[in-house]
Amino acid sequence: MTNGFGINFQRFYEEIILGYVTSLYDNPINLIILIIDISIVIFLATKLVLFAKNSRAWQLLKGICFLIIASVLSYVLQLRILNFLLNIVMTWGVFALIVIFQPELRRALEQLGTNKFTRFFGIDKDIATKTKEDIYKIIIAAIELSKARTGALIVIERDIQIKDIIATGIAINSEVSPQLLVNIFVPNTPLHDGAVVISSNQIAAAACMLPLASDTDIAKELGTRHRAAIGISKESDAIAVVVSEETGKISIAKDGTLIADVTEETMKKILIKNIVSKRFDEEKISKLERLKHINFPIERNKKTKNEESKKN
Repeated sequence: MTNGFGINFQRFYEEIILGYVTSLYDNPINLIILIIDISIVIFLATKLVLFAKNSRAWQLLKGICFLIIASVLSYVLQLRILNFLLNIVMTWGVFALIVIFQPELRRALEQLGTNKFTRFFGIDKDIATKTKEDIYKIIIAAIELSKARTGALIVIERDIQIKDIIATGIAINSEVSPQLLVNIFVPNTPLHDGAVVISSNQIAAAACMLPLASDTDIAKELGTRHRAAIGISKESDAIAVVVSEETGKISIAKDGTLIADVTEETMKKILIKNIVSKRFDEEKISKLERLKHINFPIERNKKTKNEESKKN
C-alpha cells in the first residue's frame, strides 16, 4: 500500500502540479483556475476536518493519520516486517471503515442537495428568516407556559446590546428552541428564577437579573416579572415577553409600556413588526440611501458634461 501511495503521489505531482505549471506558460489566465481549484480543496478539507472533529470520527481520523505516517516511515527506513503488517492493516482497514461508518456515509449521501447539506457548506438562511422562525418558537413556548400557568420572562435584544444583563445570568449560547425555553422556566429548577435573554438568534443566558421599574409606573397587582420587563424595555430597546404565574396571561413590554393580556395573533404581529419588519426594512432603506449618495456625483458629472457639450 505504501508503494501504491508513492506511485499515486508521483502521478499527482507529474500530471497535476507539473501540468498546471506547464499550462501557466501557455496561458497565464490558468492562474485564476489554479487559485479557484486550490481554494475549493482547502475549503472542503477544512469543512471535513471540522465535521469530523464534532463527531466520533475525529479520534479515528487521528488514528488513520498515525498509521499512514508510520507506514511511510517504515518504508523509508526499510523496516520490512513492520511495513508489511501496516500495509495489511491499512488494506483491510478501508473495508472496516465502510462497515463501521455505513450509517454516517448513508446519511451524508442522503443530505446531498438538502438544507442540512447547504448548512455544511456555510450556506445558511438569511438573518431575517431565521429571526422570524425564532419569534415563532418564542410564541410557541409562551403559549405552552401560559397553558401550564408557569411564570416566565423572555427578553429579546434588538439594536442596543445588553451584555451587562447577560453577564448576570448563566451562559447557555444555544439555538432558540421552544422545548428548551419551556424547560428553563419549570418551577423549582436552578434557572427558572430570572429572565432568559435572546441575543443574535441564540438563547444567550438564563436566570438574568433585570432592572425593576418603579412602583408608580405600573399597576399594583402586577408582580416583579412585569416590573422587570418594563424596566429593561425602558433602559434599552429590548422587547420582553412575560407570562403571569397567577393568571397565565401573556404581556409584552416595549419602550417602557406594558401591553397586557395579548392573544397569540397579537403577540405575533407585535414581535414580527418590531423585531423583523422594522429592523430589516430600515436596513434596506439605509442601503438604498447610501447607493443614492454614491450615484449622485456620477449623475451630476453627466449633467455637467452635457451642459458643457451644449455650450460648445
